Amino acid sequence: MLHPNLVSTIRQNLTRVQAQIDASARRAGRSPESVRLVVVTKTHPVETVRAAVEAGAAILGENYAEEAVAKMQALGRAAVEWHMIGHVQSRKAKLVAENFTMMHSLDSLKLARRLDNFAAEAGRVLPVLLEFNVGGEASKSGWQAGDESRWGALLPEIEEILSLGQLETRGLMTMPPLGEQAEASRTYFVRLRRLRDFLGRHFPKSTWDELSMGTSLDFTVAIEEGATLVRVGTSILGPRS
Repeated sequence: MLHPNLVSTIRQNLTRVQAQIDASARRAGRSPESVRLVVVTKTHPVETVRAAVEAGAAILGENYAEEAVAKMQALGRAAVEWHMIGHVQSRKAKLVAENFTMMHSLDSLKLARRLDNFAAEAGRVLPVLLEFNVGGEASKSGWQAGDESRWGALLPEIEEILSLGQLETRGLMTMPPLGEQAEASRTYFVRLRRLRDFLGRHFPKSTWDELSMGTSLDFTVAIEEGATLVRVGTSILGPRS
């Protein structure tokens, strides 16, 4: 039995965040419908995730494949999308290929090949976003893309990923350096958008519509710079356990 207060609190938070998303989109001259909210449920217990679904969350973002699959099984056929947003080790590729609606965090050619093989075995196509490290932090995953003059060196690997039959590349994702102020992230969001445009010019037959960027701290700035998917956890579900 879900605690009604928990559902009510999450619903209020969802409504508030969605209003901020809508306002940010309009400020940027965009349709609010062009931005989708991913509610980040990583490390939250199943009861909280169930309450989020009850409150109206439509897309759930998880960082750990095994934890996410356990939640999927516990929730049964809840009508939500599950997005993998964290770094995936090669040995967890099968779980991701079989269970997730979309992967935001494809960060290497090796992982792409494994996902492609497992998706083929599962008889499905996996939509993916390519993760780029636009801030140059050693602790972050993704192709190094902080230096625009070296973007050309990325093209051969990206071209091979685009040729994989069971992966459907839809755009890019990034995690900028963690700052104190939302505005500090803007330069990184601009860089990811420029990289998306660069790849779009080189591979015009592929789809580059999605930009996954922005978290509780800076999602309003991300939307102003073109985000189509924002990953918000704390502002909706509260601090992680």
